[in-house]
Amino acid sequence: MDASRNFFDDLDRSYQANLARFTLGLSPAGLTEAYTSWLAHLAMSPGRLSELALFPLSQWPDCWQSQSQEQPKASQDSRFASERWQQWPWRFYAEGFRQSEQFWQKATTGINGLSDEYQRILSFSARQLLDALSPSNFIATNPDLIHTTLTHLGTNLAAGAANALEDWRRDQTGEAPVGVEAFEVGRNIACTPGKVVLKNQLIELIHYQPRCDKVKKEPVLFMPAWIMKYYILDLSPRNSLVRWLLEQGHDVYMISWKNPGGEDRELGMEDYVRHGALAAIDAVRSISKDAPIHLAGYCLGGTLALLTAAYLGARQDNPLKSLTLFAAQGDFTEAGELMLFVTPSEVAFLKNMMWAQGVLDTKQMAGAFQILRSNDLIWSRLVHEYLQGQRPGMNDLMAWNSDATRMPFKMHSEYLEKLFLKNQFAEGHYSLFGEPLAPGDIQLPIFAVGTEKDHVAPWVSVHKVHLIGGNDVTFVLASGGHNSGIVSEPGHPHRSYRQLFKGAKDPYLSPEHWLEKAEPHSGSWWPAWQAWLAEHSSAEVAAPKNLGSRQYPAKGDAPGSFVLMK
Repeated sequence: MDASRNFFDDLDRSYQANLARFTLGLSPAGLTEAYTSWLAHLAMSPGRLSELALFPLSQWPDCWQSQSQEQPKASQDSRFASERWQQWPWRFYAEGFRQSEQFWQKATTGINGLSDEYQRILSFSARQLLDALSPSNFIATNPDLIHTTLTHLGTNLAAGAANALEDWRRDQTGEAPVGVEAFEVGRNIACTPGKVVLKNQLIELIHYQPRCDKVKKEPVLFMPAWIMKYYILDLSPRNSLVRWLLEQGHDVYMISWKNPGGEDRELGMEDYVRHGALAAIDAVRSISKDAPIHLAGYCLGGTLALLTAAYLGARQDNPLKSLTLFAAQGDFTEAGELMLFVTPSEVAFLKNMMWAQGVLDTKQMAGAFQILRSNDLIWSRLVHEYLQGQRPGMNDLMAWNSDATRMPFKMHSEYLEKLFLKNQFAEGHYSLFGEPLAPGDIQLPIFAVGTEKDHVAPWVSVHKVHLIGGNDVTFVLASGGHNSGIVSEPGHPHRSYRQLFKGAKDPYLSPEHWLEKAEPHSGSWWPAWQAWLAEHSSAEVAAPKNLGSRQYPAKGDAPGSFVLMK
């Protein structure tokens, strides 16, 4: 009986894994479930159906009136902002598109009885379809494209076709995007000097060469996300957070994660804690002569930092001094549009796809993030590169963004199901090594950073760190997105942030009330964090001349070998 059951289960898994190749990892069952529920509830809503039927008539006067306004509402959309879009008939196309967006917003949201989850899925799906059909995407209905084509006698289309062919060739051969060759890991990005002082089956630990004669006694350990390479925190010398922190007199360590392959399919969250977080903490403590550690986690690395801090918080010999979180979530109840991809149906479908591959592939992961911002990352790019024939310049952040990694089957399944879907850590149901984790065991001062335009970890979700327990929390809301808001070096133009301190006994502030009270500042938030680190550090000590120790000898130069794995 067990053998037959395993056979039939494997048959289901294999079928769904193959189906996922054609659906780009989206579960047809989940979409069908949401669609049929929407139709059923809409069929029981004669008032809403009547409102939708009368929508063209009720909105026609507004649409017609907008044609005589100097600044029509559609012009607020960057796709229709140029002067040519303000002329007839392009102005009518843009306004008609805006009305279509309003229609589908009304058709898919606020329907009595339909779950919020299904409404999010349907509204998102409608936006994807509308973004694809936007008049800005087609030559015949885009006056800017018509002007460019006539002015350049069609050479823009020839250049665009060449761009498309080159991108297709590179995609098929696995080559990096055009322009990435100007950025080389270890030469002009990820080039801060240091030594690899620990290497195991999952991480390389980098100890950076101090840039001051004296350093703060308590070292800083960065735990980046393994969803991408670590060097977003060590990009070019001008915007490297690692290098800048070294220049302020800190002793800095960095975890560089292995890029897993199919052979690593059974690596789970406990492996990432044991061989990643705890192994690095033990090494840093040993090298720094048992000095307590400032632990800083970014994105998924921040989630792991929270788990680790809760696990260590139950010990009397807690090796941590403070906890810093960059765009990191521990409570996933308001995790934004990524929740569209983390439903029970979708998680089961993804698990079967990863089961067949052993990993979540880089293209599959990148596709999900592109869909979240399809207007900016897909359609706008197609218009500019393939129809306008223009290539944007490559920069270090874009080069890093193209250097993706894979995710092991077991780890990512546990992350999606236990943390994201069931929210076990925030609700006190998560365990490590057979021991339950309690968020309240994190009795450390916390510095947390959210970013205003984060599509991956919305700042209102990051803000939930205030609910962890009896902690002093300094929360910063930085301008920018998930990546650009963190890479915010001093001197970077147009940067700003808000900051507010909450003592352990101070009352909780909702995100809305926090915004009202948080003081705005211009410039980078990095100096504010460094001042906080200095406040929570003790005396300075002589900077180490030789990196590593007898127990953890240097094994090679930074950036190491794991970061080079493709």
